[in-house]
Amino acid sequence: MEAITQKSTVALSRDQVSADLGAELVILNLNAGIYYGLDPIGTRIWTLAKEGKNVGEIEQTILSEYDVEPDRCRQDLYQLLEKLADAGLISIQNPLHATAA
Repeated sequence: MEAITQKSTVALSRDQVSADLGAELVILNLNAGIYYGLDPIGTRIWTLAKEGKNVGEIEQTILSEYDVEPDRCRQDLYQLLEKLADAGLISIQNPLHATAA
């Protein structure tokens, strides 16, 4: 998995389906046949990723909508994204750096 940065984007796996159950989101990994559940904040993060927001934009949205310290927000966000990537539900993509010729 690529290292997560503020400019990283999150791509949802094609091998998953998700359903919003009101207070939480349930995701099925189609390859493994395993269900995962996300709490309301995790659901909000999933929704923002689905909208194409990068990690920095997701973090700023969570900071503006919830009462959380910035360091804690970043730590928890990165940890959740790493778990989702490890479960095969998302992939982390970093922009290519332009190189001078």
